Amino acid sequence: MSNITIKTPREIEALRKAGEVTVATLMGVDAMIRPGISTEDINHFVHEDTLRRGARPAPLNYHGFPKSVCTSVNEVVCHGIPNDKEILEPGDIINVDVTSILDGYYGDTSVTFYVGDPSPEAKHVTEVARRSLELGIAEVREGARLGDIGAAIQAFAEREGCSVVRAFVGHGIGRVFHEAPQVSHVGQRGSGMRLKAGMVFTIEPMVNLGTYEVDILDDQWTAVTRDGRLSAQFEHTLVVTKHGCEILTPRPGPLANSDRFSTYWSR
Repeated sequence: MSNITIKTPREIEALRKAGEVTVATLMGVDAMIRPGISTEDINHFVHEDTLRRGARPAPLNYHGFPKSVCTSVNEVVCHGIPNDKEILEPGDIINVDVTSILDGYYGDTSVTFYVGDPSPEAKHVTEVARRSLELGIAEVREGARLGDIGAAIQAFAEREGCSVVRAFVGHGIGRVFHEAPQVSHVGQRGSGMRLKAGMVFTIEPMVNLGTYEVDILDDQWTAVTRDGRLSAQFEHTLVVTKHGCEILTPRPGPLANSDRFSTYWSR
């Protein structure tokens, strides 16, 4: 616990503002998702829009990452590198992970979008990932255990015939992009450290249709499913409170190219 920072009200407000900027850019991405655009088109928009809002794109040059946003299409689990030859096609799913730095504080959120009409498999893995994030967030409150988050996500996703990636985790965030604690999306209920009000971290489950195992491509960034099947992810940044949590990256309204099947679980 000693290496985990408890954020002050002033820091939480700064993170809230960084989250607002990040979400605004992500909403702009939603408006441009369609067949025929390239992932580089998304990168260009994110870069320019982030600067226009007085922030900086955190991924650019982070440990050598060459672009301003991560774009992960179909079997890409995370850290996909945008390029002008990768053209979105009808039926694709794409996770767009936006992180902005505003006045030294980080906002981090991601969404999986539908490109045109999805296949049943694409809809299933995407909606399982969406619901997994919701269930993970529902576990967060002061006094809960870190393992409760992963346990809730893993139990649900596996019950729905999917798997949860182990190789990548959620993370603490503040004036540093990645800090303690690490937030696993698998786990055992009642295990791990107790959560304390003022802790800020991301929950970002990566859910696969097949195996949870991943491979890293030769670019040393792009993570893909080992079996080539689809993967989806959703992410929020949140702060622990006495009685629950506050999402610091809430969206002001539905996303036209993501939320249209979000009633899937009310069936």
